Amino acid sequence: MTAELEEYDVTHDEMWDQVRRIREGLDAAAGELSARELVLFRVLKIGEEFGEVAEALHGVNGTNPRKGKSHTMEDVVKELVDVAVTTFVALESITPDAQKEFEARLQHLVDRPQRPSGEEAEFASRPPRRSARSA
Repeated sequence: MTAELEEYDVTHDEMWDQVRRIREGLDAAAGELSARELVLFRVLKIGEEFGEVAEALHGVNGTNPRKGKSHTMEDVVKELVDVAVTTFVALESITPDAQKEFEARLQHLVDRPQRPSGEEAEFASRPPRRSARSA
């Protein structure tokens, strides 16, 4: 691990403490928003942050002709971290057991069986459905 990364080495519990501090700061600045509105806008914020990841990927690949190659993969990484933190803040806004809920779901995802490589999904072997337009 590089010295630069060691500076940011935090434990899992410290990470959740940092997420909690961010959420508390946002709560304090929320003004007249109800708890329901806070959750709504924090979940919507995840979509906004995802859009910034997409914009950075376009910038890496130069696929926006007006902007050209405007971003680096470092920008993509930063934006992905923003998505993760925003998601954790939204989760923290929904449940006081955010860390426990996250860890339980993560363990479920780790434990679930994966399809063997080469095995197709069930829907991939079905013939395509005809839409009303093509009928």
